[in-house]
Amino acid sequence: MKSLLMFIYSIIAYLIGFVSLLLLIIFVSGLVPQISIDGTPETGAFPAILKNMGLVLLFAIQHSVMARKSFKNWISSFMPKPIERSTYVLVTGVLLTFIIFEWEPLGGMIWAVDPGTPLYYALYALFFIGWGILFVSTFLINHFDLFGLRQTFMELQGKPYTPLKFKVFSLYKYVRHPLYLGGIIGLWATPVMSATHLVCAIGMGAYFVIGAFFEEKDLIDDFGQDYLDYKAKTSMIIPLPKTGKKIMEKVEVS
Repeated sequence: MKSLLMFIYSIIAYLIGFVSLLLLIIFVSGLVPQISIDGTPETGAFPAILKNMGLVLLFAIQHSVMARKSFKNWISSFMPKPIERSTYVLVTGVLLTFIIFEWEPLGGMIWAVDPGTPLYYALYALFFIGWGILFVSTFLINHFDLFGLRQTFMELQGKPYTPLKFKVFSLYKYVRHPLYLGGIIGLWATPVMSATHLVCAIGMGAYFVIGAFFEEKDLIDDFGQDYLDYKAKTSMIIPLPKTGKKIMEKVEVS
């Protein structure tokens, strides 16, 4: 019964996390006025910028702290370990939704491409390609493990959790963090870049880069020399050529 409840909990956490990510994409797309990053400013520019950057900082702190091994070990001391990842996904989803609805419009325009022009459609194509890269990247490293479902499903089956092995294929042959690359493309590729959107793109983009550095410390701890070799041969986020033997192994997904 306990295993079933944990599995149900992980499904709820997954749905909240997944929906919050979809909301973010809609939020920055500008395609749905009712859920848009742009709107009528209700406060001064400086207080709005402070609030928005504070929201980004709040997300960055939560996302980074809860992802660290020390925090995972601490929270697992009073919470069943199989739902640790689901709890991370749940809190992230709730916080991201809060940020979306609390974001302050600034007004002002950085650039605006005329609708119906080739550049307009090209930027939206790149926008969806970016978010597509993010989603595909989650499946390349095991989408259900990343979102906490695999952990509770294995517990439901009475099987011990087995960490994913370090292997590299597809997008991971070109950059170490294609998920972050996709997010950055999705934030910046827009035909309408307002000042509000720019603050979000800068803040979240900066966090993706900073978060990648913190994440890599854990990856080095987990995979040691294998990851150090991979790091030496592969760019972090921007797919630039590096010297060294290419890594051709395939990811094993259990």
